[in-house]
Amino acid sequence: MRSPLLTFVLLLTAAGASPAAADDPKPGQQVAQEFQDPKAPESKLGYLLYLPQNYGQSKESFPLLLFLHGSGERGQDITQVKKHGPPKLIGHGQQLPFVVVSPQCPDKQRWEPELLLALLDDLAKKYSIDSTRVYVTGLSMGGSGTWALVAAAPDRFAAAMPICGRASDTAIVEQASQLPIWIVVGDRDNKQLVENCFEMEKLLQERKADVKLTIMHGIGHDSWTQTYDTPEIYEWLLRHRKAK
Repeated sequence: MRSPLLTFVLLLTAAGASPAAADDPKPGQQVAQEFQDPKAPESKLGYLLYLPQNYGQSKESFPLLLFLHGSGERGQDITQVKKHGPPKLIGHGQQLPFVVVSPQCPDKQRWEPELLLALLDDLAKKYSIDSTRVYVTGLSMGGSGTWALVAAAPDRFAAAMPICGRASDTAIVEQASQLPIWIVVGDRDNKQLVENCFEMEKLLQERKADVKLTIMHGIGHDSWTQTYDTPEIYEWLLRHRKAK
């Protein structure tokens, strides 16, 4: 028997794919938005924003899931962000119990933690976000971006899930040990990447951190499709809450 959460996560509805005005996000819909950092006016970031179907029906605050795409989805066409992960699922009609934020990295650039944190600050002012339940996940370049964001601000997140992403510096283990982390990688992925994932797991375990590593057997770089299609990962994220 499915739990109520699983039923909620897997519920299909046409509202999830309905278009909405860019300046008027509506519950149950995923719409394109743009963020401009007031501290750096030249920095603009397009993103997809999804509000849960029951958003606004009470004074309840909602968990937020930040999704970071891979290098292939960079650029100016925001629809590319829907190729993989949570925004893809939402685009196909699935409802998720998070405010889902899926920014687009500009062409030829990589994820900048400072700009992403400014985006999160802006969203926290505009929407009913539970600051104790903010999560980050990403694939490939976005997995590396997840590690970088955790290193920059571990206190901002309740849990993180880097998928086939490399921690550029294992010295970030001190920051990463401060929150639960679930690492995912395929055993047929780049050898150095797989070794990096094992190394981070080992270092985090030595610090008694809450870490788990999933090795997907027979899978190359695309360890994200099966992972994001698995309802249990969303349940795992929601089980974690950081102290206020």
